[in-house]
Amino acid sequence: MTSSAGGDSAWSLAGFRGHGYDKGRGPVVQVAWLLVSGAVAMRWWCPNSVRIAILRAFGAKIGSGVLVRHRVRVHWPWKLTVGDNSWIGEGVWILNLEPVEIGHDTCVSQEVLLCTGSHDRHSPTFEFDNAPIRLGDGVWLGARSTVLRGVTVHDNAVVGATALVYRDVPAGTVITAIAPS
Repeated sequence: MTSSAGGDSAWSLAGFRGHGYDKGRGPVVQVAWLLVSGAVAMRWWCPNSVRIAILRAFGAKIGSGVLVRHRVRVHWPWKLTVGDNSWIGEGVWILNLEPVEIGHDTCVSQEVLLCTGSHDRHSPTFEFDNAPIRLGDGVWLGARSTVLRGVTVHDNAVVGATALVYRDVPAGTVITAIAPS
């Protein structure tokens, strides 16, 4: 996009309306979630069992044996599904404007970003271009990796630390941030 000192750009951000985006719950529930998650669920002193109970109370579908560490940010818990015996590491950010599905026995390591949101660069008002994310069974996302909107990481795939995933990862594949030498 071009820009000049006078502020001329290809978008009119003032016209943004978020057309087609459904938050899934009303403002009261959204505010309640933001308060409870910030005050209790993300804290280091909150036991995993309480964290899981809070997520479930706000609509997350979480299997048995799941570990959700502290400082995990979930944008909308009612758009989150986690299979049995999966781990979500410290500092993970699940920016789930759209559904995020995490399979069973899947490890989402520290500081991973799962981002279902984007914008349409061709839209004159920069409207949303969101899509869900699905992590299959037995997936491992390495520390600080990023998975973008619309991606499926299929069963038993491994995404190396700091890798950026912008398209589907086939089953059993190992991808890294740096090409092997």
